[in-house]
Amino acid sequence: MWLFLAFLAVPLIEIALFIQVGGAIGLWSTLGIVILTAVIGTYLVRTQGALAMNNLRRSFGTLSDPSEPLAHGAMILVSGALLLTPGFFTDAVGFALLIPAVRSAVFRYLKARVKVQSFEMGGSPHQRSQGPDIIDGEFEEVPRDPNAPPSGWTKH
Repeated sequence: MWLFLAFLAVPLIEIALFIQVGGAIGLWSTLGIVILTAVIGTYLVRTQGALAMNNLRRSFGTLSDPSEPLAHGAMILVSGALLLTPGFFTDAVGFALLIPAVRSAVFRYLKARVKVQSFEMGGSPHQRSQGPDIIDGEFEEVPRDPNAPPSGWTKH
């Protein structure tokens, strides 16, 4: 239901803002602002996205928890989509998500509301390593019906 309300409310907010801003500053100025925010937003998303990717690579390199850099990257991606969507409300939310402090606050809020059952990176140091020719797995033999036609996977 929340998603339905968002899809209903956001376009209505955008239409109202376009009417108000267009009435105050004129059509061409309004269109210019929309195009300018898309161009500036694209540049900022590229630079912030590159920083987020570097942070993600660093977390993988040090085997630390990658959830925060992944969340920042996802929020930057959402920010880019919002900034490319014409409108003042979506631009405001998109620019807000480009601010690292806002992303950190959103991450802390979401982290407090989401419960992770288990998280593990890498193997335990006491786990024995297997060579390249060893495949660990489980199997169960299933009796073959003698009246069934050949499967094509075997030579009998």
